[in-house]
Amino acid sequence: MIRLLAFLIVVFALGLGFAWLADRPGDMVVTFSGYQYQVSLMVAAVAVVAVVAAVMILWWLLKSLWNSPYTISRYFRVRRRDRGYQALSTGMIAAGAGDGALARKKTKEAAKLIRSDQEPLIHLLEAQASLLEGDHEGARQKFESMLDDPEMRLLGLRGLYLEAERLGDRNAARHYAGRAAAVAPQLAWAAESTLEELTARGDWDGALKLVDAQKSTRQIERDAATRRRAVLLTAKAQALADSDPAAARTAAIEANRLRPDFAPAAVAAAAALFKQNDVRKGSKILEAAWKAEPHPEVAELYTHARPGDAVLDRLNRAKKLQEMKKNHAESSMTVARAALDAQDFSTARREAEAAIRMDRREGAYLLLADIEEAETGDQGKVRQLLSRAVRAPRDPAWVADGVVSERWAPVSPITGRLDAFEWRAPMERLGQLIDSHEDAPASAAPVIEALTKPTSEKRPAEVIDDTGQGEAAGKGAESHEDHVRPITAAAFAAVPTDAEAVEPAEELARLPDDPGVDPDEEAEKSSRRFRLF
Repeated sequence: MIRLLAFLIVVFALGLGFAWLADRPGDMVVTFSGYQYQVSLMVAAVAVVAVVAAVMILWWLLKSLWNSPYTISRYFRVRRRDRGYQALSTGMIAAGAGDGALARKKTKEAAKLIRSDQEPLIHLLEAQASLLEGDHEGARQKFESMLDDPEMRLLGLRGLYLEAERLGDRNAARHYAGRAAAVAPQLAWAAESTLEELTARGDWDGALKLVDAQKSTRQIERDAATRRRAVLLTAKAQALADSDPAAARTAAIEANRLRPDFAPAAVAAAAALFKQNDVRKGSKILEAAWKAEPHPEVAELYTHARPGDAVLDRLNRAKKLQEMKKNHAESSMTVARAALDAQDFSTARREAEAAIRMDRREGAYLLLADIEEAETGDQGKVRQLLSRAVRAPRDPAWVADGVVSERWAPVSPITGRLDAFEWRAPMERLGQLIDSHEDAPASAAPVIEALTKPTSEKRPAEVIDDTGQGEAAGKGAESHEDHVRPITAAAFAAVPTDAEAVEPAEELARLPDDPGVDPDEEAEKSSRRFRLF
């Protein structure tokens, strides 16, 4: 566009010049070798322009003839290169489509037309063709040869990393990922693998530096980087709790500052402060975490903040937590445990039953069974509560990749993924059937009756097995019990299942104080069962 505009300006200037000469007639006299030449001014101007144009055309012709060999060779070289790039493009498409034969053919064609030192992608196409043909050793050699080229080094490390992953050699894979992360920390695959390696061997400082590098290169969002730093600092505090309490305290407090609602960080920070007799600051940290989300570890550490406290003092601290988070099952269970330790059975029973009304789960029934045994010693009621605990949904726990742990860990024991553990209820008993109000405690009857009212929208109850697939509840109580895993606590090893309870009396003797299970009543109850979730 600029060239066209410049050309128009030049033409317009020439036109103005000739028009100006035409309006001002005159003669030009030239004396040369005794001869005198007289022409008009317009003719002289046209002659000068014609001579200049002729000289420029002659110069162009001479320059073209002089450069013709180079121009011809360049034409064929460009044509050859275009054919090579066309073959390379076709080969890359064939490799992506999985056509190994065409990819190998185009690789050879591209190698003939383009020098491999001028186009590094030929090495990549050769390696991809080898992989498609199953020649992994040849592909590995190609990737290793890429390490000598600065432009191809990261690509070679990526290929070697994937080959090591295919062979299951985690050490080699992490080695290549570490080399790539040292050169380019913005690579997600390299940074993640290196982070797994650092956390696996407990190098928390190195992992923190890598997370900072990811944050500076904007590979991960600010919130994700903050979460990872909190997890790593919490893990560092736990590792240094015994060997270096001062460093553990610093790391835990920083982790709690980054994520005040993260229970493991709050527990680690408060424990470090309690060791240094700073009960007030540690209690404030636990109170802030409890307000964000009640957690049993927070409650346990808070109630036992001062080892010399009496049981009534611990009960008062538990009630203080309950005031901060009212109408929550965890608050009621915390008070119930502390009241049981203080032998305040009425308070313990009231709070345990309140926890069951808010959240029917295994721990609440077990706690109520402990209260019943400590207060009355009625083994029949204790068995009844234990039976309900077996069928109730499990308590929340730390779950990661199908592994249930009582303690939080920074990485998954299965995949090595950072921050994999979540505080939630395991899935294996979430879909169990809930009995009707005859199975519930008296204080929970109004809630259960409201839930069991028939409506047209309710569907038939289903049983969720361990694989998460539902089966019709109409198969009976025995089918239901087949899908229930027994709990592992030694105290419940002797608890009979419903399938055993419905056997004839001569095969299973009942204790005098054991109410047992009536088969007719059980069949009637099974028809009224419904899904909890």
